Amino acid sequence: MTTDPLAPLLALADIAPAVEHARDQVDQALRHRALRRQGGQVAAELSLRSAVASAALEGYPHDREAVRAGTVTDPVLQGALRVAGALPGLTDLWPKAPRQALAKLHVLAARDVVPADALGRPVADPAVGARLDGLAGLVAGGTRVPPVVLAAVVHGELLALRPFAGPSGIVARAAARLTLMSTGLDPRGLLAVEVGHREREPEYVGAAGAFATGTPDGIRSWLRHYTAAVEVAAAQITEVGDTLV
Repeated sequence: MTTDPLAPLLALADIAPAVEHARDQVDQALRHRALRRQGGQVAAELSLRSAVASAALEGYPHDREAVRAGTVTDPVLQGALRVAGALPGLTDLWPKAPRQALAKLHVLAARDVVPADALGRPVADPAVGARLDGLAGLVAGGTRVPPVVLAAVVHGELLALRPFAGPSGIVARAAARLTLMSTGLDPRGLLAVEVGHREREPEYVGAAGAFATGTPDGIRSWLRHYTAAVEVAAAQITEVGDTLV
């Protein structure tokens, strides 16, 4: 019987209860009555918020209303918008061909930012390639940990590796979102987790650095941050939904 490589993460102090609480918050938010009749409006608003937050985390902050008005031409922001819009169409591909999905995300995110011949191509580093293969194996069914834990690992590992040129963080955040969607926690792609990362940006940066050390304390710090960001995303669903009912 093969041992689940991520199972030990649930034994880290306070992680299992934090994951369960985040799951409860998501489930509650996804029962919001606005989603029954105005789910498309809610999804569109949350997609916009996720893209604006992801671009800001990459170092390109923009006013949300200016973005909504279509007056922001910054290529990094435009890439984040393309990525956010493409996630529903990549949900089925992600667990079947994770590296192909990552390449597609990079093409969307980095167009007009990096040279055309770099789009969709990870850096030529055997060590990075090996870790991407390991991550792809987890996404393709190599673990049975809760979706929040797997998404956090996907996100943290891609931030640590930065396997693509240009706005690699946008790819990492989108891959984590795809994980939540494809595993069934967030099938409609409503969790704008990027907003949670943006609201807690110093913690996000520090915890990501801690994760990259690979120590139990570092990984625990990242998982605690990630569950908190998911809870912010759940609150965003409620906030947007409340404006429509």
